[in-house]
Parts: sequence; structure tokens; C-alpha cells
Amino acid sequence: MKSNFFAFASRIKYIHRWALMRNTTYETLSQHSYEVATLAHALAVLGNRRLGKNYDVSRAALLGLYHDVPEIITGDMPTPVKYHSGEMRTAFAAVEQYASARLLSMLPDDLRADYEPLLSENVQGEEDLHVLVKAADKLSAYIKCIEERKAGNSEFTDAERATEKALEKMQCPEAEIFIEDFLPAYSLPLDKLK
Repeated sequence: MKSNFFAFASRIKYIHRWALMRNTTYETLSQHSYEVATLAHALAVLGNRRLGKNYDVSRAALLGLYHDVPEIITGDMPTPVKYHSGEMRTAFAAVEQYASARLLSMLPDDLRADYEPLLSENVQGEEDLHVLVKAADKLSAYIKCIEERKAGNSEFTDAERATEKALEKMQCPEAEIFIEDFLPAYSLPLDKLK
């Protein structure tokens, strides 16, 4: 059976993030997804090595890679809009579910079961990994804010503070370790990273 799924999914590279903000460097959804996958993997490794967890690190990375694929249909909804009210969040959740179902319908029947868990946050037994992916998603936003601040863009000042508070509120020990041990390097210039 011929399928449009992968050709459609590849269009993730055309979706820009932070649409309501003035950016010094534009970030696409595919760049963000790569970073979230890398960070989710790192958080899982930190959890396993330093906190005695037993995360499937490869699965964490894979969930991070696919976490925003439904936004190929919905676009990247700005946080102030998406979380404006409970009604708005409920409506957007329904749109995300529709987008996931629409994408899954593009796959041949024999592949859907493999991709359905990647496009849904409601997979039983993977709740702990989805927490890591959410933390990685927030870390990615935090890193973007740091990069914009370094470039002299004050547009991201409030977003940086809000993202820092959101990360604290998550109480994710893996993210706290990452913030303590690895995040300071994101404020350094290239010459200091050696």
C-alpha cells in the first residue's frame, strides 16, 4: 500500500517555533524535536546512572523525536494561546488528538500499531518516559531563551523566567541534575566550551 505518512511527516522542517516572538535565530520544529530527543535520552541516562531508575533510554529518545509530529497539522501553537484557559487547552487537546488520528490514518494498517504510541501521550506503562519528554521539551525552550538572551534579544526575558519556574514546578530530579551540571555551559561562548 502506498502511503503519504513519511512525506507528510518530513514537512516538520517547515514549521517554525516561537511565532509570536522576535527571534535572532529561527528554530524549526524538526530542530526542536532533535533537541528534545537528545535531552530526553540524557535525562533517562541521568535517571538510570544517578538515581537508580530503569528507563528505556532509546524509547525516551524516540518519544522525544516524535512528540511534536501532530503539530505538522496543527502548527506550533504559542504557549500563551495554548494555555490561556482551561477551555482553550481542552480544545487544543482535541485538535491534537484529531491530528494524531489523521496522521495514523496515512499509515498502512500493518504499521499503525508501531506508530500510535509515538503520537500519543496516553500510553499505559510509558507515563514515566512522557514526564522526561515533557521535561526535555521545557529544557529545550529554556535553552532557546538562553541563546536568545546571549544574542542580545530581550524579547525572551519573560519566557526564560516562566520556563525556569515551570521546570522547578515539574519537580523532575533528572531535569534538576541536568540544570545543575549541564545547563551553565549553554551560557558560555564557543571558545569557553573546549
